[in-house]
Amino acid sequence: MGRLAMSGSKALVVSILAVLATSIAAPALAAGGGAPHLDGSKLGLVWVIPFAGILLSIAILPLVAPDFWHHHFGKISAMWAAAFLIPFAIVFGPEIAIFEVIHVLLLEYIPFIILLLSLFTVAGGVRLRGRLVGSPMLNTGILLLGTFMASWMGTTGAAMLLIRPLMRANERRRYRVHTIVFFIFLVANIGGSLTPLGDPPLFLGFLKGVSFFWPTTHMFLPMLMLSVILLALYFVVDTALLKKEGGLPEAPADEQHEALGLDGKINFLLLGGVVAAVLMSGVWKPGVEFLIYHVHWELQNIARDVSLVFIAFLSWKLTPMVNREANGFTWFPIMEVGKLFVGIFLTIVPAIAILKAGTDGSLAGIVSLVTSDTGEPVNIMYFWMTGILSSFLDNAPTYLVFFNTAGGDAEQLMGPMAETLLAISAGAVFMGANTYIGNAPNFMVRAIAEEGGVRMPSFFGYMIWSGFILIPCFGLVTLVFFM
Repeated sequence: MGRLAMSGSKALVVSILAVLATSIAAPALAAGGGAPHLDGSKLGLVWVIPFAGILLSIAILPLVAPDFWHHHFGKISAMWAAAFLIPFAIVFGPEIAIFEVIHVLLLEYIPFIILLLSLFTVAGGVRLRGRLVGSPMLNTGILLLGTFMASWMGTTGAAMLLIRPLMRANERRRYRVHTIVFFIFLVANIGGSLTPLGDPPLFLGFLKGVSFFWPTTHMFLPMLMLSVILLALYFVVDTALLKKEGGLPEAPADEQHEALGLDGKINFLLLGGVVAAVLMSGVWKPGVEFLIYHVHWELQNIARDVSLVFIAFLSWKLTPMVNREANGFTWFPIMEVGKLFVGIFLTIVPAIAILKAGTDGSLAGIVSLVTSDTGEPVNIMYFWMTGILSSFLDNAPTYLVFFNTAGGDAEQLMGPMAETLLAISAGAVFMGANTYIGNAPNFMVRAIAEEGGVRMPSFFGYMIWSGFILIPCFGLVTLVFFM
């Protein structure tokens, strides 16, 4: 996180927050095995303000002040992080603050951003060239391919790989918005259901102990049902709109015989390396770890992260730059995600601690919604609560919140509570498609489409699409899998 200059007004805000926090929260630091421990039952809701603030900033500022956001999103993220950390260190002491920062960075944020970096770099080196004609069959085929690929190269990787070829194929079509919207539904969200590589929430679950192939076996049927329904619906809609257009437009003579081809094939081998590195960290348990300020940093996780950085480096060196230039590749999207998520991962600390406290915490109301009077999980509510928050906040931290609300024990959640984990996972991954801000690739796809001349719906206009198409589908998922 970059250096944040504190003006007099900012210092005043921090001081006020510190006073409020002192008056609302009793001391929350307890000794546990020599390591600092944050007792969430002693925290007031004032500590959730920075987390809510950064998420609302992400939701609102790009829409109402896009230029300001574009130039200052890193500073805004740093401001909210400081709004949490400075009062937190004042009230509870620097020891617990340092411990939480190191714990979050080493065990959650750094692995998360390194995986995204490697997938983003590798996918950006693959270029599909040649003349494609945007028929309903071809468009549906690209959506199907992207839906399959998203679980293995990430929703970000698959979306960045296929969005430009899909747009080139449809550049002479009159109606194109529906194609981009369904692309966001399927490739940027639902397709990433089957592995921790697919979507950030599942990778966070993997880091918490969920086995690599647990989503593959448990998420497959819900994902298959949704994908079949949406692909079939898209084909019908696209066919009807093409008929309304009067048929496919003729391509210029110099493009009619342009051969299809794939450049940057080495990146598919490197993608296999990404999968192998992540699998290795879940299977290889050497029992070697490094203790950094009470934080246990395990050797297999260090090896995974170093391997992923090296794979990204190899992709950058081995891929001809012309491929990336043709793809419009820049580092800005990953820089934006990196700067924003360091603030999210830090400010979410008190929210998770409060939720871990269950009915003893300040968020007992949320816990009670997903828990019956007998203490059993209400899986329908886990699905919809995780999904609704994932729609308007961000699905990665939302998954983490409800994962911990359900107990945070991966073995229990994969075993006797498997349906609860399925509800959390499906809600986070599927319903990230409900809004532009539900998942990182959504906004990236929208920006690329608008740069290419497609007039995308507004924030609320997109929600009309998702409301009419996705919400009934999610109702069907509820009936089939959680009733």
